Amino acid sequence: MHAQQVSPTAWYVQGVSELGSPANQNFISNAGFVVTPAGVVLIDALGSPALAKRLVAEIKKVTPLPITHVLVTHYHADHIYGLQVFKDMGAKIVAHRAALIYLNSDTARLRLAASREQLAPWIDENTRLLVPDVWVDADQDLLLGGVLFQARTVGPAHTPEDLAFYMPSEKVLFAGDLVFRSRIPFVGQADSRHWITALDQLLAFDAGVIVPGHGPLSKDARHDMQQTREYLVYLRTTMSRAAEAMEPFDEAYKNTDWSQFEPLPLFRLANRMNAYNTYLLMEHEAK
Repeated sequence: MHAQQVSPTAWYVQGVSELGSPANQNFISNAGFVVTPAGVVLIDALGSPALAKRLVAEIKKVTPLPITHVLVTHYHADHIYGLQVFKDMGAKIVAHRAALIYLNSDTARLRLAASREQLAPWIDENTRLLVPDVWVDADQDLLLGGVLFQARTVGPAHTPEDLAFYMPSEKVLFAGDLVFRSRIPFVGQADSRHWITALDQLLAFDAGVIVPGHGPLSKDARHDMQQTREYLVYLRTTMSRAAEAMEPFDEAYKNTDWSQFEPLPLFRLANRMNAYNTYLLMEHEAK
């Protein structure tokens, strides 16, 4: 792990383009941090307590100031399993209130149980889910350490609780998993229609740099958001056509030309599931 400078006061660490495993400690997502005059504001907490501790060490190389806040873009495991480390250090956790849906769900409980087996020893019986200290219910300006962060509610998209954080003073956008770079997005149970709308919303920012949820920095906002957007549009277009024609999914998937996306990392692991979930979504939208 190595913190890379994004702007005069912002840094980020970049996860690997892999599935979470004991070998990578679940280091498959990005996290950012901003050094304000009063302390460090962190964006996302990485995928295990061990990773969070490594991130703390990277932050200490940059500044001795304390970590005061963690801004959570969404409640997927690879972004939140490190939260307890920062909470124990006294940081306040900020997230969208819709995260309660996940925190109170069987999905969250079962995912943590599975992670304790699949990601041991990095996720264990001491790893816990944390309820935020500060809720964001709508678009809101947060003044933290004298620095303005514009919190924007961009869900339901990738998740119901999606938040993006824009720092206008340095034109840095922390986009969470609305933006994937250099790999296939994880669509899961996403609302892809609203996800596309949310990307259009983020394009309205005058961002000079985007820190995506996964992959390297983007200094060409329109191009790199467009890559995610084009993939989502293609999924919806092809799977909608198949659903309307009542074509069985297996046939629809086999008959779809995926060649423009096949070179991207994790295509073989994620694309079929993405397509199937989108197929079901298009059936639901058509009702």
